[in-house]
Amino acid sequence: MSKKILFAIALVLTLAMRPCLVAAQDQLAKPKALLTLSFIRYLGWSDEARKGDFVIGVVRDRELTSWLTSQSEGKKFGFQNVVVKSFKSVAEITDCQVIYVSKNVSFARNASTIIDKVGKDTLIITEEEGATKSGSMINFVIRDSRLKFELSKGNAQMSNIQFGQKLTDMTAAINL
Repeated sequence: MSKKILFAIALVLTLAMRPCLVAAQDQLAKPKALLTLSFIRYLGWSDEARKGDFVIGVVRDRELTSWLTSQSEGKKFGFQNVVVKSFKSVAEITDCQVIYVSKNVSFARNASTIIDKVGKDTLIITEEEGATKSGSMINFVIRDSRLKFELSKGNAQMSNIQFGQKLTDMTAAINL
């Protein structure tokens, strides 16, 4: 076969598989949203983080933002209203108690900027291999075809956040 035909076949197969990959990612948005909302209950927050609205920021993931919004609408965390904000870029990030950096953004490349923007008292959740080495506190990963999450207690402690025993005992947790 000629190179043009092989290229055309490869292109068609790639385009045909893309909807399957997108659908698989969309299926993970709901469990990630539910876990994210569960995490906040199992953390020790500083007094500063308990002031004003409880803001969950999401960087570049509309599906996750939608699920978080629908699951938290009208709810409170303690005495704080839960507010979900969507950020289209790292430059847009403002202060929040939780910042979720999707895999659509390279956390490793943007870690110092993100950490500077959110400051202390902010839980950083990511979904990028090795993100805990760059400062992430909770990192979603796929292991053995299952959604799991890595926990970096050291990174959390540097931001005045304490992981509760229930969080570290969750079966999907990978304690680093």
